[in-house]
Amino acid sequence: MRGLMARKSVADFEADVASHGGLKRTLGKWHLTALGVGATIGAGIFVTTGTAIVGDPLRPGAGPAIIFSFLLTAVACGFAALCYAEFAAMVPISGSAYTYAYAALGEFVAWIIGWDLIIEYAVGNIGVAIGWSGYFRELIGHFGWNLPSWLATDYRSAHGAFVQLGTPGSVVDATTRYIASAWTTAPHLFGLPLIINLPAAAVVALITVILVIGIKESADANNAMVLLKVGIIMFFIAVGLFLIHPSNWTNPATGGFVPNGVAGISAAAAIIFFSYIGFDAVSTAAEETRNPGKDMPFGIIMSLVVTTLLYIAISVVMTGMAPWKLLGTAEPMITALRFAAGPPALLNASRFIVALGAVIAMGSVLLVFQLGQPRIFFSMSRDGLLPPVLARVHPRFKTPYVGTILTGIFVAVFAAFANIAEVVDLTNIGTLFAFVLVSAGVIVLRRTDPDRPRPFRVPWVPLTTLISIAACFYLMTQLPAITWIRFIIWLAVGLVLYFTYGYGHSTLRHRSELLKDRE
Repeated sequence: MRGLMARKSVADFEADVASHGGLKRTLGKWHLTALGVGATIGAGIFVTTGTAIVGDPLRPGAGPAIIFSFLLTAVACGFAALCYAEFAAMVPISGSAYTYAYAALGEFVAWIIGWDLIIEYAVGNIGVAIGWSGYFRELIGHFGWNLPSWLATDYRSAHGAFVQLGTPGSVVDATTRYIASAWTTAPHLFGLPLIINLPAAAVVALITVILVIGIKESADANNAMVLLKVGIIMFFIAVGLFLIHPSNWTNPATGGFVPNGVAGISAAAAIIFFSYIGFDAVSTAAEETRNPGKDMPFGIIMSLVVTTLLYIAISVVMTGMAPWKLLGTAEPMITALRFAAGPPALLNASRFIVALGAVIAMGSVLLVFQLGQPRIFFSMSRDGLLPPVLARVHPRFKTPYVGTILTGIFVAVFAAFANIAEVVDLTNIGTLFAFVLVSAGVIVLRRTDPDRPRPFRVPWVPLTTLISIAACFYLMTQLPAITWIRFIIWLAVGLVLYFTYGYGHSTLRHRSELLKDRE
């Protein structure tokens, strides 16, 4: 048991970097801010907000009170962001929460959180790629280009839409009819319909190539995408301000401003947490930051502030443009423009621009998440917990290219065939769990290594960290029971891998045994 809880000191991390060779330090504070904004503003705000507003069969929606849901989630993320900032400044090593847990809570917990982070970055990116594909399809539709439905959706969505189409009395829209057509028009292979989300897989492949080329090039590409998508979001807000009808916020026929009370606000907060996933990805680039002690806290906190302000503005405008009960679609911003009262030419042009913005937004999220996951593998491999091939750095580009390519293959394959509803809640619970452990790690490391220089310190510890833990755990309790079951199964698989490979290959354990033998 003592070996399972063995901690790796900050000095040990620094020695490993020196012996194995570190990554190229090229990023500044604005690069990091852009990475955070790029990772955060994406599929969450463009896809899951509609479900948070209207609800689903398992939980109520918040209605116009969605702004309170965003504020509740922002508070939870804000406290967690302070904890990430302290660790990232103090331990400027690739690996994010995994590295922090190793330093504060020991190897066993570090493995759990490293395995858990696969949910946030890789599994989460599957959902982002699927959402990107939907908006891409709508974007090219404005030019009269239409992909065959069996090349732009997944098997389960096609079958579900087909069943819905054949249900007597069922009301379906044009999108549902399009998806259902995949079931009847797809070619067959071995007797099964060949249905694949080709755009989702293709964009992941492109992003993977960009990331293999180099971190600086990737950051520059992300900066360009962030500027474009923030501009388009501001456009949506500006147009929407002239299309607001206050009665949409207060209509008693639809339940008023808070139609489902605190229950709706809380449930929606757990759903839209997906909109905040990403700011913590900044910490995965700590080993590639020029001045991590100052730039890391700035990038993490500033990216969270920017996204929160934009989210609140979007939610106010969107629920004011159309009755909130109509917004429960996979593209709520476009739906709001479709039902808004205004000049048809303006609304049609706005829908095109928003679709373009969504494609750009989720493209930058894909880039940052695909950047983060290989660096988790890189750190775990360097510690011996995963095969050493994952710690290989490209001789020319100085990137962890093996992990990048393997992550790209994993995400592309599952994005081609998976359903977005299957990954969003799982991503949320995995990320919240990581936030809980990082917050607890701040308390532990303050006691076990109090003299370690901390360029940034979380104020009012332990009160701040305890609030972070409580807020994140509260959001976890708002997720469906099936999500908890899937999460537990995922962790169980991780434990099997740890005890069959990681435990026996741990460099920290081998180092300790060698020192013991010498004594």
